[in-house]
Amino acid sequence: MALTMALTALSIDAMLPALGEISTDLNVSSANDRQLILVFVFAGLASAQIFYGPLSDRFGRKPMIFLGLVLFALGAAISGMAESFNTMLAGRFLQGVGAASPRIVIMAMVRDRYKGDVMASVASLLMMVFILVPVIAPLIGQGIVIIGHWRWIFYFFIFFSAAMMIWFALGQRETLAKENRIPFTPTRLLAGAREVVTTPVTVGYTLTAGLAFGCFLGFLTSSQQILQEQYALGTKFPFAFGALALLFGVASFINSKLVLRFSTRPISLFSLRAQSVLSTLFLIYCIVVNGDVSLTVFMCFLALTLPLVSLLFGNLNAMAMEPLGHIAGIASSIIGSIRTLMSLVVGGLIGRAYDGTIVPLVTGFAISAVAGLVVATITARVTSTQAGEAGVQQD
Repeated sequence: MALTMALTALSIDAMLPALGEISTDLNVSSANDRQLILVFVFAGLASAQIFYGPLSDRFGRKPMIFLGLVLFALGAAISGMAESFNTMLAGRFLQGVGAASPRIVIMAMVRDRYKGDVMASVASLLMMVFILVPVIAPLIGQGIVIIGHWRWIFYFFIFFSAAMMIWFALGQRETLAKENRIPFTPTRLLAGAREVVTTPVTVGYTLTAGLAFGCFLGFLTSSQQILQEQYALGTKFPFAFGALALLFGVASFINSKLVLRFSTRPISLFSLRAQSVLSTLFLIYCIVVNGDVSLTVFMCFLALTLPLVSLLFGNLNAMAMEPLGHIAGIASSIIGSIRTLMSLVVGGLIGRAYDGTIVPLVTGFAISAVAGLVVATITARVTSTQAGEAGVQQD
């Protein structure tokens, strides 16, 4: 499950060392336009996620996984043969459409079997394995660029998706029994969407997740320009990025243990509070020194901030999904679409604001953390009030 979900991370992180060469070969005019090679994957994710959940409720989880893997490989083939930047972006969009399947359906499979804090623990374990891909993916991309051509990275994507299809077919059982499958109709899709957007706890934690992932996406899209070019890491960039990804994965593993003892809400609120304070203080420092921040200081900031973001991913998704187990597939799709669209806007603004300094990125981290804390706090209070009222009525 985790490695299949990792298609998104692989399609992003393996490309990072090659963005400079791709933009040169395909005559990309603006330096920040290279970020679109990453952004279009998320655009494909956002546009397709809403369909995979309902379709998996109707046809089963595994067939939708296979469909996504095929589309991902087809998109990789188009991008690998692209002779123009527009063709490259079209292939990347299709890769995102394909990667949306495991991103959504895997969480529905987890919800088929688990709920509550146990679901959050399992989601964090998946994230832990999933995050190992960003640790090694830039190294894979760098190695391919050194020994061959950036187009070979896309051929590697095709091989990887084929291997995952075989492994998933042989090693993963279907989690949605035929008698539990639900017909796919526009009416049901609209009814499910209405239930999602009228459930306060789901809306609140989905918006918080969109802000959290948005600042992370802003880091992803600008990381190559900042670390490889601004700080002149060159071929050392994959190692720096991989070290940060490893910290991200360790935090996910720790979270999988903590949620069973402390529950998801207090851990999430702690993470948001810590991010708000840390990012705001660091932003003030960046302004004071006019953005002239050393690589060591910047890496220390990321080493503290990114693990805090990691604590949110599995927890917020589990809390948003908790009331909607009876429509897990469609709920996962709608929640994923809203979260990705929101993060695409937030992350895109952060990335496109890159001006040769880290100030736009740190500003994005600070604003996202503070806004997320406000939304999560309000949601927690609403949830507590509703729980109290339910208890009174029950008495």
